[in-house]
Amino acid sequence: MRVFDGKRLGEPRTVVIDGALIGDDPAGAEEIDAAGAALLPGLIDAHVHLHGPGNLAALAAWGVTTGLDMACWPAERVASLREAGGVADFRTAGLPAIGPGGHHARMPGMPPEAVILTAAGARRHVEARAAEGVDYIKGVAEAPGEGGPPADALRALVEAAREYGLKTIVHAATPGAYTMAVESGAEFVTHTPIAGGVRAHDVAAMRSAGQRSIPTITMMEALLTAFMTSGPPPGRDHHLGEVLGDVGRLHRAGIEILAGTDANAQPSAPLPVPHGESLHHEFELMARAGMTPVEILRSATVLPARAFGLADRGAVRPGMRADLLLVNGDPTRDITATRDIRAVWCAGHPVTPAAAAGGLDDEAEPVVQLRSERLRTRPSCFFSA
Repeated sequence: MRVFDGKRLGEPRTVVIDGALIGDDPAGAEEIDAAGAALLPGLIDAHVHLHGPGNLAALAAWGVTTGLDMACWPAERVASLREAGGVADFRTAGLPAIGPGGHHARMPGMPPEAVILTAAGARRHVEARAAEGVDYIKGVAEAPGEGGPPADALRALVEAAREYGLKTIVHAATPGAYTMAVESGAEFVTHTPIAGGVRAHDVAAMRSAGQRSIPTITMMEALLTAFMTSGPPPGRDHHLGEVLGDVGRLHRAGIEILAGTDANAQPSAPLPVPHGESLHHEFELMARAGMTPVEILRSATVLPARAFGLADRGAVRPGMRADLLLVNGDPTRDITATRDIRAVWCAGHPVTPAAAAGGLDDEAEPVVQLRSERLRTRPSCFFSA
């Protein structure tokens, strides 16, 4: 079995799962023949929306062992999801910070406290989210005059988050919103404009500031498909090729691209995107944007782990969390090989892959094969080289 080391598939070697971690002593462990397969770190989807445990189960069944949630509330729902075991792990922004207009303000169930109008309001928002134990802050930018938070409020949101040791992700789906997101100083800008593209000065500013992009091409493709069905929005012709071109420009400029899908299953969401499977589709779209298979694998393993401070995952080495994805074929040459899943482990728990489970939707209960207590507290299995 060859292991992806963040740059290539290395020479065949043995990997040990020791309870929830990757170990180095195979003594007493069950041997799994993984000849001809490739072992990857569990995948990380850098933009999802969680509504229930079925979302986490669907992620895991497709080898996505960590989901970075961009809006989940109330805090009680987050707490209940954190209790789920044997499924994908997650981090969350909790309640997002939005303006008084725009799509998010019209979403059913969006509480009034999400709206920020001033710098002081932005600081109160961060203080409240930090008290809830969120992992980062999410803001929603709109173009000037389109109902989003004022520019000074977005900047205050980012500054306040840093005071609490938190990073900020800002949503931006139009060129004007993208400029506001970049100028806010947020560490991450998520989405790619489907009308007008990313402006050259924003690309330059992002590179200078070391900001990262989570383009969610899958969601942008879904939006374009919906527009084409019901009639295109005003402005220049909107094609997926323009979005892919923007992602390619960002990548060539040296801006770090993280794989994220905007996966969601809430009835109030504008367009559903399935959890888990959609990340593999995102990979294929990223390849069309000009990224190599190795670059794409890094965008869903080592890079998001590093960017979001997840030091215990994103690589396959002793002491790391045993989040693992075993696939047939060579995904460093053919990125579609990530779909050919042989096995998945979430913190050492084996999870039935989606194909073996006959498909798994977002409302399904977690499908997890639990080991005995003895095997979970000792070296439980190893992959022969």
